[in-house]
Amino acid sequence: MPIYEYRCLKCGHQFEKLQNITDRPVRRCEKCGERVTRVFHPVAIHFKGSGFYSTDYGKKGRSRESSRDKTVNKEKKSGKETASTKTD
Repeated sequence: MPIYEYRCLKCGHQFEKLQNITDRPVRRCEKCGERVTRVFHPVAIHFKGSGFYSTDYGKKGRSRESSRDKTVNKEKKSGKETASTKTD
């Protein structure tokens, strides 16, 4: 059963009510009897896992580059530089 928080529009009194979702919302303040409004709070959101940062996007492209770089480094070490891998 959810707990709802209410605030009086006149006196500012805040109170909580344990209610079913199907129950009607509280309309009057417990202290002064004036109108109340339901108080909403932001929900905490936790992003867990990969894919939520800009560094997580495009990993496929980076992995191809890194594998190409490894191949070029191996060719340089073995002395098999080709015209496309030589830099002037």
